[in-house]
Amino acid sequence: MAETVEDLTVSYTEDGIETSKELDKVILSKGSWTTIIFRYQDWDKAKEVYGPDKFTIRRYQKRAGEYRQQSKFNISSRAQAEGLIKALQGWLGEGGDE
Repeated sequence: MAETVEDLTVSYTEDGIETSKELDKVILSKGSWTTIIFRYQDWDKAKEVYGPDKFTIRRYQKRAGEYRQQSKFNISSRAQAEGLIKALQGWLGEGGDE
């Protein structure tokens, strides 16, 4: 288990192959509840290459000195990521409460 926010990752290795390769992460919030968005790729065993970029938002809670994943949201496609960006930019552009 991870003890610091920096230790949290979506990288995963199985049978000597990194089946989930973390490319980047952005820490959205820190504290006893931490939220991170990860950019990663999954290994395509049949083609023996990494697939397209994927994104996941993970929420962790720190208990007894260790971070434990509490929830996640996987962004399933580039189109869904672009829709999320467009919606947020629209709402933020409205100049609502800050």
